[in-house]
Amino acid sequence: MNTPTTVASLACDETTARRLADYLAESLDTENTACAAFEGNDGQWRVAVHFSNAPDVVALRGLVSLAAGEAAAEALRIEPVAPADWVARSLAGLQPVRAGRFIVHGAHDRARVRPNDVAIEIEAALAFGTGHHGTTRGCLLVLVDLAKRGWTKRVLDVGTGTGVLAIGSARLLRARVIASDIDIVAVRSARRNARINHVAPLIASSRAAGASAQIIVAHAPYQLIFANILLAPLIRLAVPLRKLAGRGARIVLSGLLPAHANAVVAIYRAQGLVLERRILLEGWVTLVMHRPSERGQKQSRPGRGQPGRLRW
Repeated sequence: MNTPTTVASLACDETTARRLADYLAESLDTENTACAAFEGNDGQWRVAVHFSNAPDVVALRGLVSLAAGEAAAEALRIEPVAPADWVARSLAGLQPVRAGRFIVHGAHDRARVRPNDVAIEIEAALAFGTGHHGTTRGCLLVLVDLAKRGWTKRVLDVGTGTGVLAIGSARLLRARVIASDIDIVAVRSARRNARINHVAPLIASSRAAGASAQIIVAHAPYQLIFANILLAPLIRLAVPLRKLAGRGARIVLSGLLPAHANAVVAIYRAQGLVLERRILLEGWVTLVMHRPSERGQKQSRPGRGQPGRLRW
């Protein structure tokens, strides 16, 4: 049964709305909050944060002040809302997001999917990752580009969130995907979304911290690895991800501010990886690192046969 909740909202410009929503989504407890930046029917951009429990108002205004200034913190409206499906309400106003061939949308926007789109439908959920964040969009653009180069047999998605990248890989590449997240809410959300998008047989979602879980190691090497997380875990994962990557593999790193990108590139280069591409999108950087094939060794390219159901 739905219970009364609290919503914090702010009317502002688009740039501030996106930056603030990104910052709050990463700073607040994802199990009890949902953040969204969206343009209303009146053309005004807003940030809305729904809380299943009463928030610490002082701490919340402090976060807003750090991300958007004291004036924004003072203008933040915090008020109770009537019992409702607060997560669905917070995400229902989000417009579909396009990234290359991909369109990420909610159930209410199915009619906006075009015949040649690769659609990813994301259920309103507490887990992070709706495709509206610049980091997720950057990864989807990389996926579209890599799909043009050939078939990928196995993908790893570390920090899967709602499963957008795992679902996109399964749909576009017809690849087997291991999707992991430290948050059990994210794992459950990713599994639901995989079923909604009819790719559940290709995706194994598991709760795991880091990249050393048995299900991850057992299915290495990977031809494509996504790690759309944050700076600190990306640094810690440099060695494990390098060990999981097969010859010729790409490791896509995101969740980085521009000031942090060069340090991460240096750390992964020390593991023998080469920077192949850098994408700056909405104030976030996505890096594509390549593990070269052995000199003189030709990469084998598997056939395009039907991948079948995963057996773990």
